[in-house]
Amino acid sequence: MTGPATRKRLAVDIGGTFTDIVVESGAERWTRKVLTTPQAPEQAVIAGTLELLDEIGVAPGEIGLFIHGTTLATNAIIERKGAVTALIATEGFRDILDIADEGRYDQYDIFIDKPVALVPRYRRLTVPERIDAAGAVLLPLDEAAVHALLPELDSLGAASVAVAFLHSYASAVHERRVREILAQARPHLAVTLSSEVCPEVREYERTSTAVANAYVQPLIAGYLGRLGEALTQRGFRCPVYLMTSGGGLTTLETARRFPIRLVESGPAGGAILATCIAAECGENKVLSFDMGGTTAKICLIENQKAQASRSFEVDRAARFLKGSGLPLRIPVIEMVEIGAGGGSLARVDAMNRIIVGPESAGAEPGPACYGRGGIHPTVTDADLVLGRIDAARFAAGRLPLDGAKAALALQSDIGANLGLSTTLAGYGVAEIVDENMANAARVHSVERGKVIAEHSLIAFGGAAPLHAARLAEKLGIARVIVPPNAGVGSAIGFLRAPIAFEVVRSRYMRLSTFDAAAANAIIAEMRTEALEVVRAGAGSAPLIEPRSAFMRYVGQGHEIVVPLPARDLTAADADLLRDAFDREYVALFSRTIPHAEVEILTWSLTVSTVPERAAAAASAVSAVDAPLNAGRRRLFDPETENPIEVPVYWRPDLAPGVRICGPAIIAEDETTTYVTAAFDAAINAQGCIILERRGSES
Repeated sequence: MTGPATRKRLAVDIGGTFTDIVVESGAERWTRKVLTTPQAPEQAVIAGTLELLDEIGVAPGEIGLFIHGTTLATNAIIERKGAVTALIATEGFRDILDIADEGRYDQYDIFIDKPVALVPRYRRLTVPERIDAAGAVLLPLDEAAVHALLPELDSLGAASVAVAFLHSYASAVHERRVREILAQARPHLAVTLSSEVCPEVREYERTSTAVANAYVQPLIAGYLGRLGEALTQRGFRCPVYLMTSGGGLTTLETARRFPIRLVESGPAGGAILATCIAAECGENKVLSFDMGGTTAKICLIENQKAQASRSFEVDRAARFLKGSGLPLRIPVIEMVEIGAGGGSLARVDAMNRIIVGPESAGAEPGPACYGRGGIHPTVTDADLVLGRIDAARFAAGRLPLDGAKAALALQSDIGANLGLSTTLAGYGVAEIVDENMANAARVHSVERGKVIAEHSLIAFGGAAPLHAARLAEKLGIARVIVPPNAGVGSAIGFLRAPIAFEVVRSRYMRLSTFDAAAANAIIAEMRTEALEVVRAGAGSAPLIEPRSAFMRYVGQGHEIVVPLPARDLTAADADLLRDAFDREYVALFSRTIPHAEVEILTWSLTVSTVPERAAAAASAVSAVDAPLNAGRRRLFDPETENPIEVPVYWRPDLAPGVRICGPAIIAEDETTTYVTAAFDAAINAQGCIILERRGSES
């Protein structure tokens, strides 16, 4: 983001359990964690923000920028709490959501559970029309048939409509006409066009994305409206931006039109933070580890750049299995997300195994130790019983924990069933959740051809620093970095994000008949659309415009991303594109296919303000003595199965250069870092806690 460095900026990240709030003014930063209010998320946002501003003596009118990320869209899809939605499709294509791509995510499971469509079959309507893959009209839109659907939409009680016609990515004329008819006859209906939300080939993914956008649009629009009104009533006069899943900020108006782009907004902020920390610390291979109250997110970052993707799945019927969820074609930062957070519920299954997640206690009722009605054990209950959390100082003392209730829940649901003591039951829960996260990280890295032990681990989120050292042990990682204010890391990442908007268009051509004029025309069209969105928030700020093409060998089923030069293309660029494609193909598959024809399916262009890039700061600091510890705490030692006493350090008291031998506890307001016996800790020049495995090379 551009602007005066002294401008006060506010960032809010709504998670499943906690809402994180950060205020920055130059180098100063203030933070707050409050419990999320699931039924009306804006209540926690407003209450927590006003409480923090009052504490630091800042009036709402002094805030110059408000950036927001939310899980509302994701949760609405998973919990099926979106609007009553109808689909209008091309005649004969009513069942595209059921036919999908005709694949099975588990080939041999005869009882396979397919993802349940957001729009049931009886709310899928069709009209006669047909456009071919080149955009030519084969059958004009039957407008009388569209008008005839109006009474049916009324009887269905539809509040939102998705319009997804065959080949509308090539020509949107029919979809736009349907919107005009609906706007005139039923102005209260929210309408999503597949040609706007996902103008790409593959009709199943395009239809699924359009339906998901329509499903959450009334909910998100209502929430953003209530939030904006509440902010205005309390004296805020600043612009409001929303974090998108692709790692950029967008305006309220764009968020209302394309709320589906908000599905991974919180995790995207975390990946941006990890990218900045990697740059500051001079790290080129990083595994970002974000563990909050409900989920854990893992992302590979190399050369200070997070991996990006154009596809994403929500509400998977089977964890880790691609194809078992609802596909979305939106720009996302590529990561794996699993149900492994502080609030993840633990239980014993029929085979007497401890199972953790993906179900979560959330904010209501929360873990048993919250004392808000929860009776089943969670990861937070286990951490408390093991001595890793200070019950009196949790969430800066605003949410004192009840150790007796945590112990009772663990013993009732885990210990009694397996014949374990309460502490061993807690240790079993912690080990299982750590192994779940380690397994997800292994799969994520292997699928991308990466050696995970070569990476450093950057840990943030309320629960990640508690589990980072043990996770690193399981993965063979020698270095862990815990940034300042790690407990609210994603919200801090929001403040580092650029204003950006990505536009994608499918337009087919082969390199052997490369049409530079057609390519330049489609790029110019995308640039105009993206500029309109970005300039609304960025004003006259300098912009960058990375471009790419999705290319493949003729006959292949999927494409790879190839960067394009940021200029007009010429006929001679066909050879340049072939060379670029070969380089990217070799990087992925270590070979090319000689003499094979190459084709372009889709073009992409992003307009963005210049992202904040932190230069690597001097890392050498003089060694200084550690301050006296702030006390000692009894921790469970798995080696002896007995408690041991370890020193506790208060993070704000630790100056750069301090070194601490593990095992130890480093506490702060929003989280706690557990330094296991395998690691030593140090504070670097940037104020990060650096955990180094003993015997490893620095």
